[in-house]
Amino acid sequence: MTTLDALPLFPLHTVLFPGGLLPLKVFEQRYVEMTKACLRGERPFGVCLIVKGDEVARGDGSVPEIAPIGTLARIANVDMPQVGILHVATEGGARFEVRSRRVDPQGLLVADVSMIDDEPRHALADAYAPLARLLALIATRLGPANFPSATCYGDASWVGHRLAELLPLPLSIKQRMLEVSDANVRLAALAQFLERQGVLQAV
Repeated sequence: MTTLDALPLFPLHTVLFPGGLLPLKVFEQRYVEMTKACLRGERPFGVCLIVKGDEVARGDGSVPEIAPIGTLARIANVDMPQVGILHVATEGGARFEVRSRRVDPQGLLVADVSMIDDEPRHALADAYAPLARLLALIATRLGPANFPSATCYGDASWVGHRLAELLPLPLSIKQRMLEVSDANVRLAALAQFLERQGVLQAV
């Protein structure tokens, strides 16, 4: 099992999925320095869902509670529109499980993590073809700047991850979709949600 020690974490009120795009506006000094360090070392940082607490630091030095499963974020591009503010484009990598965590002297949450194996790859089953068609419609509306350039509509994991991140699901459900390691289980849950909403009949 691969492990990473002292992985810097960026707790957020969002869930990053493998292969997903996550633009970040970074202005807190600790995260600006984290971004610069990751760029220098060509290293990722970890994104974890906040289950209780705030994204922005509070004066009492408290840190938010986070979900135990997160995703590596690799920096694809950085822009500085004004001094002290970074616009960071990131891409989701592999998932990890937090084994232990602590706060470093700069107030940054860091963790020792175990990497989670990629889930087994499956071709998209015919029963889930409507999900792929719906995803293609969403991608068209989002535009190429807001959707991964490399598409794989025949891959069950890819389709499930993209739908889970884009559909208006509660964050707790998105986190469960991240933690699932079976693409077909994820697709079945998403199909059930969309059928209840009456969405699939239209695609």
